[in-house]
Amino acid sequence: MSRFKLQSIIFVLVAFMLGCNEFIVVGVLSDLSQTFNVRLATIGYLVTIFATVYAVSTPFVTVLTSRYSRYKTLLSLIVVFFIGNTMSGFATSYVWMVVSRMITATTAGSIISLVMTFASTIAPRDKRAGLVSWIFAGFSIASVFGVPIGVSVSTSFGWRYAFYGISVLTIITFILLVFILPRHIKQTQGSIKKQLTLLLDPRIYFGIFATLFMAATMYAYYTYIRPLLTTSLGFSTTSLNWLLFIIGVVSIFGNRLSGAVAARPNGLRLMPRFYTADIILLSLMPVALLNKLSGFSILLVLTLIVTIMNSPIQIHFLNTAESDYPQSLVLASSLSSIFFNFGISLGSATASSMTGLVGLDKISLGGAVYAALAMIFVILTNRAIKHHDEIKLDDANTIINK
Repeated sequence: MSRFKLQSIIFVLVAFMLGCNEFIVVGVLSDLSQTFNVRLATIGYLVTIFATVYAVSTPFVTVLTSRYSRYKTLLSLIVVFFIGNTMSGFATSYVWMVVSRMITATTAGSIISLVMTFASTIAPRDKRAGLVSWIFAGFSIASVFGVPIGVSVSTSFGWRYAFYGISVLTIITFILLVFILPRHIKQTQGSIKKQLTLLLDPRIYFGIFATLFMAATMYAYYTYIRPLLTTSLGFSTTSLNWLLFIIGVVSIFGNRLSGAVAARPNGLRLMPRFYTADIILLSLMPVALLNKLSGFSILLVLTLIVTIMNSPIQIHFLNTAESDYPQSLVLASSLSSIFFNFGISLGSATASSMTGLVGLDKISLGGAVYAALAMIFVILTNRAIKHHDEIKLDDANTIINK
């Protein structure tokens, strides 16, 4: 096996580890509620707190640590992540659990940002999009396989052992990274102010809004995927795990499709077509939910394409920083995960509001609105890219003519 393939597998393993930590709480909410003697609704805030801390802390940690060796920074953050996750396993109170989840959330975003940066550095140009899509797929694999295993461990031995298992996985990942990561890679230093200039580029800030609304599109309905399958479509609770497994497998294929689109020179230009499909499917969902086959089919197609922009926008952020803002490369690699988490919060809050206003069967209409907004910002991103390329071409022609 080549060194690049081994590095790629370990990068996916890091994403899998982070995904298991982030998603496992959802699978053991009831167990945590009983252990800490806290209402289930209150325990549910662990998910919201994690997503919020993840999104808010990542840019600060990323910018403040950019002056240090990326190799040492990544390993140090994984050590802190290990401490936070292990604290979750030993938690004896709800407050303790909240603090431990905040520690892991503070480091998780920066860890995946640095992994993306390493991936961008070591991958040949023609394999970069594929590697990025596989790293994103690591989170889907965690959802499909890691979390059910964690829940099974929780059911058999107790929820604490699920966290202990993630700690063991973290130790293994840490050891592998020590030996496989390049220790010295080219880094361009820059002040905090200089790093943040990246965010003033319309190619970046339009892309940020497109990412946010992409996530909001998905979570405007996916937040209630279980009641949609059981209450709306009428599937039995015994078949729920199999249905979620199928959806999870389709999401892995969706990540691979995203990588294939990102590998094309015009990957982002294809996005409006997919968002047009999203708008149509989400608008039709209230009617489709009247039938099991049509309702589940729409959910599967949405799962395949709703986050197809993940890899193209990540490659866009990395390429833009690499060519014009090298001092902001790690910050650029963190933008997708930061604003995807903001989008999760926005989409899930919208889903909750829509459930009260129009009912569970029509919550997808909120997602259709967000899909339209995502499409608008993708179009604006593409126009900003075209405008920038035209300016560069004019400048090049001027130099040649002189």
